[in-house]
Amino acid sequence: MENNKVIILGSSRSKGNTAKVASIISEKHKIDVIDLNDYSISYYDYESKNLGDDFLSLIKSIIAKYDTLIFATPVYWYNMSGIMKVFFDRFSDLIRIEKETGRKLRGKNMFVISNSHDDKIDKSFYIPFQKSAEYLGMNYTGELHFNANKINELNNIEITQ
Repeated sequence: MENNKVIILGSSRSKGNTAKVASIISEKHKIDVIDLNDYSISYYDYESKNLGDDFLSLIKSIIAKYDTLIFATPVYWYNMSGIMKVFFDRFSDLIRIEKETGRKLRGKNMFVISNSHDDKIDKSFYIPFQKSAEYLGMNYTGELHFNANKINELNNIEITQ
């Protein structure tokens, strides 16, 4: 693979500010976008009753096609969005029942795009992403934060990994 990238959009609004940022980056860098709203992904459950939803087929497809996973989320109450959190919680399936699939995340890159109505956010926002990447054997390559009030000013967005 030649370091194919994908933006995984996790926002309650598929056409909201975070989606606009993802679209600008996607167009500039020719990066695919996956909107989690297009999939039925259930909450993690210890009895694996949710295996019929879209999570496993989606994550297997992502792992097969991409080297860099760029997670794009608005900041909701100082955290990633709910839909993004559900997606991350389902990584537990990759360490319990789909271990071989989970191992394929090792060596892949993780990058985060966040969006709020502030110019900066506390670096602690990124800890769940950083720790998840570390636990899964992924390379955490950084993050970019965007102010929703200034989206029209975005010209030179660079994604390094």
